[in-house]
Amino acid sequence: ICHFLLQAEAPQYISFSISFCLSFFQIFEWWYFRKYGTSFIEQVSVSHLRPLLGGVDSSSPSNSNASNGEADSSRQSVSECKVWRNPLNLFRGAEYNRYTWVTGREPLTYYDMNLSAQDHQTFFTCDSDHLRPADAIMQKAWRERNPQARISAAHEALELEDCATAYILLAEEEATTIMEAERLFKQALKAGEGCYRRSQQLQHHGTQYEAQHRRDTNVLVYIKRRLAMCSRKLGRTREAVKMMRDLMKEFPLLSMFNIHENLLESLLELQNYADVQAVLAKYDDISLPKSATICYTAALLKARAVSDKFSPEAASRRGLSTAEMNAVEAIHRAVEFNPHVPKYLLEMKSLILPPEHILKRGDSEAIAYAFFHLQHWKRVEGALNLLHCTWEGTFRMIPYPLEKGHLFYPYPICTETADRELLPMFHEVSVYPKKELPFFILFTAGLCSFTAMLALLTHQFPELMGVFAKAVSVYTHTHTHTGGKNEEKT
Repeated sequence: ICHFLLQAEAPQYISFSISFCLSFFQIFEWWYFRKYGTSFIEQVSVSHLRPLLGGVDSSSPSNSNASNGEADSSRQSVSECKVWRNPLNLFRGAEYNRYTWVTGREPLTYYDMNLSAQDHQTFFTCDSDHLRPADAIMQKAWRERNPQARISAAHEALELEDCATAYILLAEEEATTIMEAERLFKQALKAGEGCYRRSQQLQHHGTQYEAQHRRDTNVLVYIKRRLAMCSRKLGRTREAVKMMRDLMKEFPLLSMFNIHENLLESLLELQNYADVQAVLAKYDDISLPKSATICYTAALLKARAVSDKFSPEAASRRGLSTAEMNAVEAIHRAVEFNPHVPKYLLEMKSLILPPEHILKRGDSEAIAYAFFHLQHWKRVEGALNLLHCTWEGTFRMIPYPLEKGHLFYPYPICTETADRELLPMFHEVSVYPKKELPFFILFTAGLCSFTAMLALLTHQFPELMGVFAKAVSVYTHTHTHTGGKNEEKT
């Protein structure tokens, strides 16, 4: 490089160009790693250069087995990265849109809203909707991307008849306050109960009527759950608890709405810890899917018994008592399930509005949990202090690399990708485990820095670098010539 610069007609221009290009490439390499989690050079080498340089034949048996293994791994990743409806999701019109009006930022991603549209079509439509004009209009409305078009379709359906799903859409998207949303949901409840009673009487007359009854059941459960959430948001927490308990008794099999998580949050607000423990005893079962709400609420209850008197200095001198050990183990269990939550609870990372869908064990679930439960941790004296002193100890018990878990299955590797699609661009997604810098990034950084330094020295001290370049050239030529003679003698 030095020799090339010295021979060039404009060494200053050449040295500046090389330095600029190398710096730009290093910045691009770092940006690519931050965005996609891999080195650009490594990605190009694996994807394009390896097949050209004699990659494994795709028809070979070994490659076929590898492909099958990759397919199995892919299927496992898909199952691990299933997204769930957020049980405590906010109202679009009364909460998400108000945030947009104030900040100018969109809190929901297109991917998240598209999942909600699919949920609405699953819960609120059936194949016989074309038989009822209002339902036929709403079937098209749930597929509509434009919010104003959806709202207009809902008003059009209400001109034909009292349509429960039309009221739902208006309560979710047009109402600008919780009180207005509650009023619309009460109208939806009146219409939905009538449809439910009629379809209940006809459900055994054929598959068409059975599908109608299933749809009407989903509509009724959704309305009652949202009404309970309105009561909770408006400060009528005891009323909300009663509505949730009645709903769980009336429809015990509809666990897909995860109403018990709404109930847990409301009971914590009432500081009714005995009832919280009773709900946990029922749902914190090995056969049921876990959640951050279940694991961290269990940890909070155990921390509550010891946190007000907990002192890390005293504990280090005398050791942990049985109750303190139980609390620490519960915290470790919760952190292993979702390691992103503590930073939000300890306010080491800023919160955003939770998405409408969450990925269990991911950053999206951590945001949704902390958004609603941070106040409950603050209310228990010393609970956050105990969490602060003990949560990082979890990682000493988990094998690294994460080939297997300690109390749960190994942490899924796909959470970062799914969370990036669920969470808005302005949020910095929490990643676990932290990625180590690939070799190619370190190599590129070293190469670019070394080359840029040579170019700079050549620009500043051309004569000295010329002597250095000639010395290196003579040494290389002599060493190569001597090596060739030795080979001839041998």
